[in-house]
Amino acid sequence: MRVTRQVIFLTSLFAALALAPAAQAFNPQTAGLQIVLREHGLYRGAIDGVQGPKTRRAIRILQRRRGLAVDGLAGPRTRAALGPRGRPLFGTRVIRRRMTGYDVGVLQFLLARRGLRPGRLDARFGARTQQAVRRFQRSKGLLADGVVGRRTARLLCSLPACTWRAAPRRRPTRVHRISPGETLTAISRRYGVSVQAIARANRVDPSRFIIAGARLRIPGAAARMAMTQPFAVRAALDYWSGRYGVDARLVRAVAWFESGFNNALVSRVGARGVMQVTPATWDYVEVVLLGRRIPNTLSGNVQVGVAYLRQLLREFRGDVRLALAGYVQGPQSVRTRGLVLETENYVAGVLALSRRI
Repeated sequence: MRVTRQVIFLTSLFAALALAPAAQAFNPQTAGLQIVLREHGLYRGAIDGVQGPKTRRAIRILQRRRGLAVDGLAGPRTRAALGPRGRPLFGTRVIRRRMTGYDVGVLQFLLARRGLRPGRLDARFGARTQQAVRRFQRSKGLLADGVVGRRTARLLCSLPACTWRAAPRRRPTRVHRISPGETLTAISRRYGVSVQAIARANRVDPSRFIIAGARLRIPGAAARMAMTQPFAVRAALDYWSGRYGVDARLVRAVAWFESGFNNALVSRVGARGVMQVTPATWDYVEVVLLGRRIPNTLSGNVQVGVAYLRQLLREFRGDVRLALAGYVQGPQSVRTRGLVLETENYVAGVLALSRRI
């Protein structure tokens, strides 16, 4: 019996010694936890990515306050108790400006370790954090867009704890109800999706008649349309103007005036695509107006441009002239300076074209 007790004691001792280094191991995800705990007033230690006694003590305090099992481990329920900044883990989504969360704190910590000055470590992606991301991206030869995706994240941290595991985006699907007299060819043109793709998605024979009133799944039509067909630009303009309730003729006129329907056009100030959207406007539409990422495609460019135009129409209470001026000159400039001569000409041209296009 005495020998058995000694064996058990020695086994427990070896296990504790084996676990001790793991508990003290460096883990950038732990830094994100420390930042969020500090923001809740629970932690006053160093933001070092090491889950030491002070970090575990702060976790236990949180767990007691929230009625959770007090184990000193930051599992999913414990992180959920930290609110919006308690999730998600770094590497599970693309991070961009104006986001908050656990992963933003990890990002700030990784940038600070490289001396890139991301500002206060507070799990909020502000201007200084974005500037730090861009500095890092430029140093690695990446596109300096200030957005942290797979490549940027991997170069920031190659540890297993930082492994990219963001879920792939699902291809969106739209449901279309067949109208009397409609054909698969007409439907494919409307959405910019090939007849074969629609037929495969619905297991129908494209050579046979389709029944009015039936529903068809249109693969990929909700957020993007095929970019190879000559009707793709007009189809995208008509789709998103209808989706956002903006006069389709006005949208077409803006697109023609901005780019001549040329999605490859890039201006001197970095405005891109059919609707000539600047990176700052794209970020504003994604983060503030729509709250989600928009694919950088022809259809995505039109979506962002139309969503922004709709917002300007709302800001100027339906005044089309001022909304168009805001689109080209900027809404704040329109309010403070009025319409400059170049803007006056732009607005007049778009309005004249909208009556004919």
